[in-house]
Amino acid sequence: MDNERTLNLLGALALSLGDALNAVVKVNAGYGGEAPAALVTLGANPGLSINTLSQILSLSHPGTVRLIDRLASQALVERRPGTDGRTLALFLTEAGQGRRRAILTERRQQLNLAVEPLSLDERQQLTKLLEKMLTAMTTSELRSFAICRLCEEDVCPADSCPVEQKYCQLLNNP
Repeated sequence: MDNERTLNLLGALALSLGDALNAVVKVNAGYGGEAPAALVTLGANPGLSINTLSQILSLSHPGTVRLIDRLASQALVERRPGTDGRTLALFLTEAGQGRRRAILTERRQQLNLAVEPLSLDERQQLTKLLEKMLTAMTTSELRSFAICRLCEEDVCPADSCPVEQKYCQLLNNP
């Protein structure tokens, strides 16, 4: 087997999927860039601070503040007092939740286009391979959040998520 060709094919698939996902989620988020990931992440993890969100999205703190300002101006995100009294906690509004659902629906449709030609057995094999690959890529809490920043957590709950399982393993075995 030609490993270089496999890597090249994987790269082409990743880029193609990334382009398709960026195009459809941009429409539903109202913004490109990390806005869709911010909406999905905040829906899955309500109450995050701007600092934590900036780390997950790999944005500067001022960039994240501007992003949240834009999302708040569209009534998609609201700021509330944080647990320590010094920070603000971020939450999706009802409109933000609706936008998040639309993003995830479009994401699923695009991903389905990639796996449609596979048989049931091939899909099961792909699932096992993806679990193995994602486990290997999970190296820290921050990396786990970054990997799953556009995930549908309802269809991959923590007890079966390879990223969450690896993160828990890292916590228990530092």
